[in-house]
Amino acid sequence: TEDPLRKLVLLKYSGSNHTNYMQGRLRFNQSDFSLEILNTSRQDRQLYEYIVSKGPEEKVWQIWLEVYEPVSHPSIQIVGWALANGSCTVTVNCTAKRGDNVSYSWGSWDTSTSGLCSHNDSLLHLSYPLQNASITCACTASNPVSTQLVTFNSSECSHEQ
Repeated sequence: TEDPLRKLVLLKYSGSNHTNYMQGRLRFNQSDFSLEILNTSRQDRQLYEYIVSKGPEEKVWQIWLEVYEPVSHPSIQIVGWALANGSCTVTVNCTAKRGDNVSYSWGSWDTSTSGLCSHNDSLLHLSYPLQNASITCACTASNPVSTQLVTFNSSECSHEQ
């Protein structure tokens, strides 16, 4: 015979009484039947079942819990730059050291440069004429639980930025 399916029971409710098998890790609210996992960690990312039994009938809801580490403040590094034919070309990379499922996007608050700064990736290739004194692009690093923003100012076409 095969091994039986094993499940860890977090909480059992019967009548008006409940038994919390994970004391200190769970908070149960009887008024709305909500269950809160305290001090959530990545190890809590898994499939949970909510089972209601009435006589011979049982209803089962399956809930997949995702746990994300918030995004840390991103930083910008200049990957490369070049000065040619009166234009400056700069490649910058925006990265956050921590965070799960981080996505990156670039943009600008200045409508005259928004097209230069628009990009959905951590790398931004920026090319602009030298007469533009300053271009400011903002990198947004985000995931489902947090968002962080950092700006890049192209005040000079040099590696010293």
